[in-house]
Amino acid sequence: MPKGLRALSTPFRDAEQFFVEGDRINVEGVQTFLNCGKFLLAESEDALLGCVYVEPQEIRGDSSSAHLQDRAYLGLLSVDSAHQQRGLGSVLMDAAEEYCRELGATFMNIKVVNLREELLPYYRKRGYVEVGTSQFPADVETKVPCHFIDMSKPL
Repeated sequence: MPKGLRALSTPFRDAEQFFVEGDRINVEGVQTFLNCGKFLLAESEDALLGCVYVEPQEIRGDSSSAHLQDRAYLGLLSVDSAHQQRGLGSVLMDAAEEYCRELGATFMNIKVVNLREELLPYYRKRGYVEVGTSQFPADVETKVPCHFIDMSKPL
């Protein structure tokens, strides 16, 4: 695993510390994600500036449902705090969406924690719409109750 992926847990910790006990994303979790999908990285020389995770939806969902096979999942968008507000998140999102289009996906799904209200306008501006809600992982200890807002976008 690229050593820089460890460092990207800090932006998640910083953004989620008000509702998550400890780290929701850790090295072991990243290794598990690498078995199912790919991380697209934004690098400068030997420094990791950001990443985003993408995965074909049939791996995450029930592969017997034909309508899921044209979907992809995007998550774990993270940009180093020193490089935020410069458009790097949008560059990573564009790259992830294009990568999934090339895989044959026609829809992209994401999950946004309901407590991160500042993220909803960002994703709406990118064309994502709310399609439902889902449970937050039971194995992650939270300080307050929360859930995911499921969003989707045609590619």
